[in-house]
Amino acid sequence: KHCMGGIWSRKDATSPSADAAPSSGGCPVMHKTATPVQGDVCPVKYKNQAVYNVYGEKLDPTNLMPATAQQLPTPDQPIPLPTHRVVSGIAKGGTDSTWVYPSEQMFYNSLKRKGKGDDVTPEDVLKMVAIHNNMNEQTWQHLLIWERFHCAKCDDPRLLRFTGRPDELSPTARIYTLMGYKGPFDRHDWIVDRCGTEVRYIIDYYHDPKLPVDQALPAQHDLSAKTQIVLEVRPALDSPAAAFDRLRMLLLRALGGQPAAPPGWPA
Repeated sequence: KHCMGGIWSRKDATSPSADAAPSSGGCPVMHKTATPVQGDVCPVKYKNQAVYNVYGEKLDPTNLMPATAQQLPTPDQPIPLPTHRVVSGIAKGGTDSTWVYPSEQMFYNSLKRKGKGDDVTPEDVLKMVAIHNNMNEQTWQHLLIWERFHCAKCDDPRLLRFTGRPDELSPTARIYTLMGYKGPFDRHDWIVDRCGTEVRYIIDYYHDPKLPVDQALPAQHDLSAKTQIVLEVRPALDSPAAAFDRLRMLLLRALGGQPAAPPGWPA
């Protein structure tokens, strides 16, 4: 394929910011709760391949969620929730498929497990899941704009794994709060497989009540949905290449553009 990564088009994109954090080297997973060992074989080999949470449930190391879907209603749940899982548009690393979102029942069970579901009704969960799925689809599209810089070398970037870090402010978010602004309500670190190279992205999620909001729930792939959520997506400063990407994105946006790629990219 011919890549036009050096060309830019006049479209809006999220603004860059400056975050630096320790590199997540190794093949291919680094987690707080699971420590990989180096080896010649992928997928990863763990010192303790069976990873569990505090409830004794086995976890999937790619997302630190229970490996077995928790689809049964909780004892105090007034009505059952849907158990159907929706396929995302986010390419999954190590496979030819995409990630699959948790069902409403799984989402509710997760909240209850974390002690965050006491004031959440099943009706609330339907709204939360719709916004959650739409937000992730938008995050992936913002991330792919950055990946256009590398489309000549990789036409199939894939999300390898991710970690929620809501209690850890990124350097940029910390600066915002010091300036008197409200911090993000959530933070994710997404690890992308760029055709064999792991690249970490930082995503801060902000809520801006001043923005307009749709009355209807957002459709999964509606990138124009108004949810009052503002995304800050950028590669972490884990390498000189990431720093260079941040610099050239800053220059392109100053000119009113963004990196471009061939039609249909990624493959």
